[in-house]
Amino acid sequence: MSLLVVGLSHRSAPVSVLERASLAADTQAKLLQDTLAAEPAAEASVLATCNRIELYADVDKFHAGVAELSTLLARHSGVGLEELTPYLYVHYEDRAVHHLFSVACGLDSMVIGEGQILGQIKDALALGQELHTAGRLLNDLFQQSLRVGKRAHSETGIDQAGQSLVTFGLEQLAQGAPVDTWARGKRALVIGAGSMSSLAAATLARVGVSEVVVCNRTPERAERLVQILTEPGGTGVRARAVGMEAAGDELTRADVVVSCTGATGLVLGVGAVETALKSREADGAEAPLALLDLAMPRDIDAAVHRLDGVRLVDIESLAEASADAPMAADVDQVRTIVSDEVAAFGAAQRAAHITPTVVALRAMAADVVAGEVARLEGRLPDLDERQRAEVAQTVRRVVDKLLHAPTVRIKELAAEPGGAGYADALRTLFDLDPETVAAVSRADLNDANVKNRGRV
Repeated sequence: MSLLVVGLSHRSAPVSVLERASLAADTQAKLLQDTLAAEPAAEASVLATCNRIELYADVDKFHAGVAELSTLLARHSGVGLEELTPYLYVHYEDRAVHHLFSVACGLDSMVIGEGQILGQIKDALALGQELHTAGRLLNDLFQQSLRVGKRAHSETGIDQAGQSLVTFGLEQLAQGAPVDTWARGKRALVIGAGSMSSLAAATLARVGVSEVVVCNRTPERAERLVQILTEPGGTGVRARAVGMEAAGDELTRADVVVSCTGATGLVLGVGAVETALKSREADGAEAPLALLDLAMPRDIDAAVHRLDGVRLVDIESLAEASADAPMAADVDQVRTIVSDEVAAFGAAQRAAHITPTVVALRAMAADVVAGEVARLEGRLPDLDERQRAEVAQTVRRVVDKLLHAPTVRIKELAAEPGGAGYADALRTLFDLDPETVAAVSRADLNDANVKNRGRV
């Protein structure tokens, strides 16, 4: 079996296509279940963010796997296969590992070095574990990608190479002015209470807005976010929670709006924004209404950018702006970390591949020893208990010494690139029963699943 990833991102597809191809949570679950039901795939995980959709699978056939995963992505995203195909990329085996590790480090993000992708990878792993679609390979892969991402952020200055989408978006709204100067004293409206909205609220409080209003369909989630913002020792910002039905009224009082919900339709249309502009004009507001739309699909109608007195920054404009963002010197160091970790992961996987065969070989040797000891006891019935134990121990030591060097060496050879064939050679040389090896593999996989369940 081999690792395959088929996906599309802001690097391969226009925002208009990404927006239409976005996957809701229940759609992601159905996609994983259907992928596992497909013939080429034994495991599956999906990484779906505001600017990427990637389907990972352990497949036994490359071309069939690419065709099946592409078809499944098209079917569940609602974008026709012919339209989607030109924007899809494919990575296989080590290249697939390299891709996910790069994503985890923020090298493939719209804003280089942003750290929120680690939480999204963690969510993807949790979903695969919850649905039991992620087996040993994908559990190992996604957990290791989280470790690699954390290593990159702790050992390098990649955090300074870029910022979160929220910070980057606010910088675009500020149009060259320091964000904390631009934001100071403004009233902010945050629509949504998920991870990105929470980050937006915290960032706005940190840069000095006077008030944060959190608007969400689930009042309890909005209240929890407000509680975090106003807890003792926090930012000291005024904050309150409102329901989604109050969004229009709050918009008339806001100076800056950040929206990131999971809604499939528009949250703010042109009419609501026009009403807010009239109210602001009546109150004597001079600064433009600043709108930051971080949702995919979009929350705010793109047509509002044609209105006077509005500045809209969305995923599409962020993608254009980030193309010219400077790269930090630390990026090269992160790339080296990724390359080293890919090599180590590949070696560990190849070594693990031969372990069931080595275990089966040692089990066969133990059976041979037990049979010979039993035969010896029948031929030499006068041996006492101590003598029989000494003979049995001697035979076991001889067999262990004969097997030690070959099994250690074959594990080393199997860990090297191109070492996958050593397991087959070992099975052939010692005439091992394939069913015995498969049974060891299944037992090992079940044990790994038990250990990994709930670990993210």
